[in-house]
Amino acid sequence: MHTTSRRALLTATLAAAATGACGGPTNSSPAPATPARRTTTGSGSPSASPSRPTTEPGRDHERDRRRIDELIGRMTLDQKIGQLFVMRVYGHSATRPDPADVAANRKEIGVDNAAELIAKYHVGGVMYIGWAHNIRDPHQVAALSNGIQKAALATSVPVPVLLSTDQEYGTVARVGAPATLFPGAMALGAGGSAADARTAARTAGAELAALGIRQDYAPIADVNVDPANPVIGVRSFGADPKAVARMVAAQVAGYQSAGVAATAKHFPGHGDTSVDSHVGLPRITHSRKEWERLDAPPFRAAIEAGIDSIMTAHLLFPALDPADDPATLSRPILTGVLREELGYDGVVVTDSLGMEGVRKKYGDDRVPVLALKAGVDQLLNPPSLSLAFEGCARPSGRARSARTGSTARCGASWNSRRAGACSTIRTPATARSTARWAPGSTAPPPTASPTAPPP
Repeated sequence: MHTTSRRALLTATLAAAATGACGGPTNSSPAPATPARRTTTGSGSPSASPSRPTTEPGRDHERDRRRIDELIGRMTLDQKIGQLFVMRVYGHSATRPDPADVAANRKEIGVDNAAELIAKYHVGGVMYIGWAHNIRDPHQVAALSNGIQKAALATSVPVPVLLSTDQEYGTVARVGAPATLFPGAMALGAGGSAADARTAARTAGAELAALGIRQDYAPIADVNVDPANPVIGVRSFGADPKAVARMVAAQVAGYQSAGVAATAKHFPGHGDTSVDSHVGLPRITHSRKEWERLDAPPFRAAIEAGIDSIMTAHLLFPALDPADDPATLSRPILTGVLREELGYDGVVVTDSLGMEGVRKKYGDDRVPVLALKAGVDQLLNPPSLSLAFEGCARPSGRARSARTGSTARCGASWNSRRAGACSTIRTPATARSTARWAPGSTAPPPTASPTAPPP
């Protein structure tokens, strides 16, 4: 079955056993996790991280699949459902956030801190955001990451948490100075150098990995054919599909060579919209041929480059699915086009489920269920985690089917491989040496604001 095959391949190599991945302290720099590679319809071929030789991959895949099956077999239904969610949480510390952040967590999530979030909801991922006060300085972020992993491995079925952020650079950079502040996508695109784009992504990936962040919601694969686009604009590499495709592939290679999962977004293409999906539901009027020519090339290039994850778009695309549902909830688009036609076998993550583009038609309890049925693996930042969780748990949501188990298997295996590697970041010295920050840094919070576009 296609779904099972995808998840089996995503378990290509675990960084360590889930129960020991975040073991004792170490001062060594994190070794890059092996970039995930899947079978595609193109000529992409498997390759390992330079630091890890590939030996008997068939045996490794089968061994890791058995280990993940055993892990999933020990999970309750609630734990399996929790693995589907990537959630925001307020505060600079996993256990001791500031009082205002405790109040925000209680109001929005019903917990005090990140450790309680993991214990109560068993989430598979946590997304770092500047306005949630997750990011102050390198030492603090590394400590937050380690605190989250410690909480995750204290649960009855210990699986590391996958930590992610939006680090596109340019107008969207959650981690600010003293990290290297690279030009945004359109500036890199104007330079036209794929080598520069790859170098920027590789360096950025190394800095993110030093903080324990193992998934980046970048690069933007949207082709900005509408210069008045209110949400993509300079976040795109440009208006030429071939040029954008070349830059996207370069950045995928750069991020993943540093052990960070790259995420191409926003499928099936958000470059020709006059509506911002944060506040409305855009409609793309391209024909199928226009989509093939304008929107598809960067995503094809990302898949060919072995992209680990692809983010969905909250928009209508009648040429790909005439139903009145956004792409995030469209099985014809996510399974029919992305999986079956483009041959993508990686992880599919939603754009933020708090955006209005995906909340226009269905309730917050129904949206996650429909996204899973469409072919999604990760549910990003629902506005109400309790409602989303309940929607997936109730029998009427059909989340008790094998789909939930297989998707949880995908999350657990990916988290163990990607997040497990980040657990080697234990001390400020490690963060300094890997991310090239100065000793004793007391950098101010990054400049990302609550109004900056989320994914």
